[in-house]
Amino acid sequence: MKLVVVGAQWGDEGKGKIVDFLAADANIVVRFSGGANAGHTIVHGGTEYKLHLVPSGVVYPGTTVVLGSGMVIDPVALFEELDGLAQAGVHWQDRVLISDRAHLVLPAYRQQDVEIDRSRPVPIGTTGRGIGVAYAEKALRDGIRVADLFDDEMLRRHTAEDREFLETHRDRIASMQIDIASFMAHAGNQAVLLEGAQGTLLDLDLGTYPFVSSGSSAAAGACVGAGIGPLSLDHVLGVFKAYSTRVGNGPFPSEFDHDSEGELERFVRDQGREYGVTTGRPRRVGYLDLVALRYAVQTNGISSLALTHLDVYDQMDEVRACVAYETDDETVEYMPSSAATLAKVRPVTRRFPGWKEDLSETTDFADLPENARAYIGFIEGFVGVPVSVVSVGYERRQTIVRTSPWTA
Repeated sequence: MKLVVVGAQWGDEGKGKIVDFLAADANIVVRFSGGANAGHTIVHGGTEYKLHLVPSGVVYPGTTVVLGSGMVIDPVALFEELDGLAQAGVHWQDRVLISDRAHLVLPAYRQQDVEIDRSRPVPIGTTGRGIGVAYAEKALRDGIRVADLFDDEMLRRHTAEDREFLETHRDRIASMQIDIASFMAHAGNQAVLLEGAQGTLLDLDLGTYPFVSSGSSAAAGACVGAGIGPLSLDHVLGVFKAYSTRVGNGPFPSEFDHDSEGELERFVRDQGREYGVTTGRPRRVGYLDLVALRYAVQTNGISSLALTHLDVYDQMDEVRACVAYETDDETVEYMPSSAATLAKVRPVTRRFPGWKEDLSETTDFADLPENARAYIGFIEGFVGVPVSVVSVGYERRQTIVRTSPWTA
């Protein structure tokens, strides 16, 4: 079976924990897009791991993890991460593989990334990791892939400095490279988990362009990144939080008002630990945007949803969610394509009574407070798919499974 996990918001939805939880039943975990700009934290066996490039399944001794064709990989960041895992006692050798079609991030890309964003009239808020430049070079057909490390003619197209950098890492990468299409074809009926980066609303084509990432964050990218066809996919799981967050610039319709809702903003940010894993930047915070979530469900063909951070609302008297957008002329219930239009809308919210109970030790959906179940039920009715997983804390055990996503 092949199960895809995608972010159904602007990234940082808690995919790391959900993938880690599901990876316990996976033989292979493939990350199909993104680079070291993405980051997620998983807690496994009492140890916290901060991962940027390596798929979450690496902490399971019997699981093979693959960096897919849609990724752009910084060799320095990759091997620093792998060395850190080794020091933490994770034996990853022979279990971490790299598609030979994946592109590489060169050192100069980082500074170029910063300078390009600085020169924009409205900066995007890049992490400065060179990801956008790597994807741009890929589109221009001037990038360099893992397979090209062993092509002298291709290497000669790069500067002496770049060649020296690549040659430094070539042998180590060589021992990890695979033809991912052949690898996946031989995987047979094994349980394969396909892990995305960022979120649907940051996808280059589906997101709030131009305030998006440079790769594919949607389920369709899983096929290209893993070298498989769309009919191979059995289930698409979308991960979302009980509220919304966003990093960097760009429209965010349900964002809390800093003046009138500053206290609520600080509370949710602190309770949810809403600070970037990669940058440490505080995330922008707002109400759950159900219009955007429904759009993510539609464009990914999401089969079911995983709701995370529900426990952040445990102390709230009232919970609100955005159910439409208001403009000066009308109320709309769809997501506009124009970032300029989306930046001007105002959220239309619906109020729900809070539950005022600690959810952190709840293990069965039926044991959740009635108001929490009602909130989830409204979400399901609004977006049109079931919530199959509910997370009520950072630990793996704090996960309620109503229906296993491993069920096609």
